[in-house]
Amino acid sequence: MTDTRVPNRVFPRASQDAETAKTSVSTPQTEHPAYRLAFQDMDFLLREDLRPIRFQLELLKPQLLLEEAKIASTFVFYGSARIPEPAKAKALLDLATDDASRRIAERLVAKSKYYDIARELSRITSRLPRDANGMRHFVACSGGGPSIMEAANRGAADVGVDSIGLNIVLPHEQAPNPYVTPSLSLQFHYFALRKMHFLLHARALAAFPGGFGTFDELFELLTLIQTGKIQPIPVLLFGREFWERVINFDALVEEGVVSERDLGIFTYVETAEEAWDVVRHFYEEQAKKADAV
Repeated sequence: MTDTRVPNRVFPRASQDAETAKTSVSTPQTEHPAYRLAFQDMDFLLREDLRPIRFQLELLKPQLLLEEAKIASTFVFYGSARIPEPAKAKALLDLATDDASRRIAERLVAKSKYYDIARELSRITSRLPRDANGMRHFVACSGGGPSIMEAANRGAADVGVDSIGLNIVLPHEQAPNPYVTPSLSLQFHYFALRKMHFLLHARALAAFPGGFGTFDELFELLTLIQTGKIQPIPVLLFGREFWERVINFDALVEEGVVSERDLGIFTYVETAEEAWDVVRHFYEEQAKKADAV
């Protein structure tokens, strides 16, 4: 034997068999759903008892795509889907028909500045160079929707860099914002797995004013850090006035249901530059501790 090259596989790829299956002869047997390849049978994959498999697929697909895109870590942006960009904020006031709706519109207009702040923070993080292994860090990652999420992806697009959007299937139509990189625009069925993917690669997180969804995502992270399930990362709450108005963190301490040190898990910030300074200082301190060991 003079040629010692050994093939790296002897079985056909799944894609090859999938194509071959399309050309099978039409008979009562081949036309029956039972004859479909399992991985091509949507009725089978959507059965109730296949939910654990769908969990695995929804966990695995985004992970593989991020690895292929050489993304090592992310900077996650949480925030309301209802806060307009400043240029469109006046339309809310024009649409107000009574005092109550006008007051709400005025508050949303006041918060529209956070669109620009989120966009600027994304520009800052997106300019970071790749590491020695060609991996990207602090890649902007949002929920893929409008408003604050759009601002995060738009900031990356401003400097010509890819960003991630983790969208969710909802009863009402929700399309990804146009600034998400198409190859990193991912859709989820399960909220739990979407939240897991927000945090698997997160090395910093910015929480802007938001509602139930923002609270759900933020408090999951605070709980994970508080309980030691993950190592601390910089958690930045933009808009101290908003957060202290809607959540009385000090009252939680006074009631004895959280400790004083738990309030150190997060930091209030107001500007993109201030937020980035907090993140830089956090990792500089981490490096000093590592060097001292």
